[in-house]
Amino acid sequence: MSALKPIVVVGSINIDLVARAPRIPAPGQTLLGENFATHPGGKGANQAVAVARLGYPVQLIGRLGDDGFGTQLRDHLTHSGVDITAVRTSPGSSGVAVIVVADTGENSIVVIPGANALLTPQDLDDSIDMLRSASAVLTQLETPLETILHLAELCLRESVPLIVDPAPAQALPKELLSKVTWFTPNETEAAFYTGDLANPEHAATARTLMEMGLTNLILKLGSRGAYLATPDGHGHRIPSFPANSVDTTAAGDCFNGAFATGLALGMSPPESARFASAAAAISVTRPGAQPSMPTRAEVLHLLESESTISPSPITL
Repeated sequence: MSALKPIVVVGSINIDLVARAPRIPAPGQTLLGENFATHPGGKGANQAVAVARLGYPVQLIGRLGDDGFGTQLRDHLTHSGVDITAVRTSPGSSGVAVIVVADTGENSIVVIPGANALLTPQDLDDSIDMLRSASAVLTQLETPLETILHLAELCLRESVPLIVDPAPAQALPKELLSKVTWFTPNETEAAFYTGDLANPEHAATARTLMEMGLTNLILKLGSRGAYLATPDGHGHRIPSFPANSVDTTAAGDCFNGAFATGLALGMSPPESARFASAAAAISVTRPGAQPSMPTRAEVLHLLESESTISPSPITL
């Protein structure tokens, strides 16, 4: 395994404060919850743990606070097999996410960045050898945009594939989009960028996004799988896998980590997306973010049990 080029994740590290309730409360409504738990989270840390659980080497670049949560999160990442050499400590609070999970598995999330907001371009420059040696770099939008823009420039300069998960969705300059190798929004995030909340046609959504200057695209469709688009004008519908959903928190992060792992292991993009779809399907059957991430053996077992399902190529 040591001969493999690691995946590098640049992103957020949070503690998740999770309340379960019968449903997501409406504005102004108070509900009695069913239980409460704390879990390690943050989109960056989630994706790093997803890769580690799949048995692939992964390194994380990020920031933690000097509070008790920071110590807890650092210990958990190390125990999970994530290389945190490039995770620095800042004075103040670590990132926190307040999550409400409904009985249906749906969730509502508020994120307080804390130390994540202090990740700087200099942190990336200080870790340039790590980035230069990566098989791919994963990032999200829970750290400063200035830092993500600098990351894109470094990845382009060093010819390292950059996978961007645009969550939480925010306006992005074309100079960033043109440097992204894979852009991986879910349907809500895709609608933010296209301005079309009602378009059910994934091919049309993909075309609109690709026209913004993107090279490759994956639409994450939750229980309906995924849709993959490439510059050659072809798309692939990636089927979902049957799953008894308990908690959808971090399913998208699981998908991204598994997709990057598939590519790093030499799978084709459609094969990697199917591998990622299977991993995400397993993750939603378990509570929590990082605790829900599956092993590679679990993913391969699900793939073998559903071996008759394969990606369906279509023309965009």
